[in-house]
Amino acid sequence: MQMIRELEKKESVEIFKETVNVSGNVGLKTFAFLVKQLFELPQKAKEKQADIILFSSMVTASLSYLIDGRVSIPMVTINHGRDVTLPVSIYQWFVPKIFAHLDGVISVSRATRQECIKRGMKPEQGVALPNGFDLDKLENFPEKQSSRMNLNRKFQIPFNENFALLTVGRQVKRKGHEWFIRNVLPRIESKVIYMAVGDGPEFENVKQAVADTGQGEKVFLLGRQPDDVLKEAYAASDLFVMPNIPVEGDMEGFGIVLLEANMARTPAVAADLEGIKDVITNGKNGYRIPALEPEQFAGKVDEVLQGDLAAFAENTRNFVKHKFSWKTVTQQYIDYLQKVISEQRN
Repeated sequence: MQMIRELEKKESVEIFKETVNVSGNVGLKTFAFLVKQLFELPQKAKEKQADIILFSSMVTASLSYLIDGRVSIPMVTINHGRDVTLPVSIYQWFVPKIFAHLDGVISVSRATRQECIKRGMKPEQGVALPNGFDLDKLENFPEKQSSRMNLNRKFQIPFNENFALLTVGRQVKRKGHEWFIRNVLPRIESKVIYMAVGDGPEFENVKQAVADTGQGEKVFLLGRQPDDVLKEAYAASDLFVMPNIPVEGDMEGFGIVLLEANMARTPAVAADLEGIKDVITNGKNGYRIPALEPEQFAGKVDEVLQGDLAAFAENTRNFVKHKFSWKTVTQQYIDYLQKVISEQRN
């Protein structure tokens, strides 16, 4: 939706939206939306004299398999990672058939594009373009000290002389929360506290890791939090950590939380995996460390915390603000879509 809003500002682009906001029974509402589009989308594209159809994910792109013979314009999809790798046999059987009926594929990272190629997408059929973020939403972070005071009051987090590490995201296996607590945190020599915002199926295992390692005084599992608390956590932190581990059938498509942290002047240390590779540029907005290397991860955390952290933090924000704003990213989308349209016409 952020991308649509940015595209609507372009004089050269006219957008006709077919969207639905779902809550509650997501599966049923999504199915109803797809059925509606199955019958209506080809006629709408014709009435609007559209040049191209852009699907938001592999889920909506499944329509291409059913309407290909009823549209005369190219069809392109965006995909994000999980919508490509979902480890369900019938879904994986269907994914190559979707690619066969698309004229172009936009993956949010090079890793996601490679997963598409493994599933039958022709290499020349797809391109990797990054996600963007809403600058308006991420411009107004609270001040660091006031954020720390508020979080201390709410959660009794002892910032004082400690550096603050932060992780944000669903607590699932690939995010590496448990691995980080057991293997990296004890090796960090700097005085740190570690905050984890989010919940998920791994929450109890993460709690157990804290208990097993005796680090209850410096690990704070905050659970899911509203946006105002999340912004305070970003602003209060010195370093964002994303210690992902490889998990078969799952992947990090992009890692938008890294950019949110960077916009709060919080650089990152993260695993050199999947979509993270396209977000972090070493030395610009953080560092990537080989996955499952606790000594290297801990060493880089210490190196960043003991270096010129203030300058790095400011440079981090400036770097991502330019590279990943929707204004920059949507122009890349437009260029690619125009290329697909031109190739089909030729």
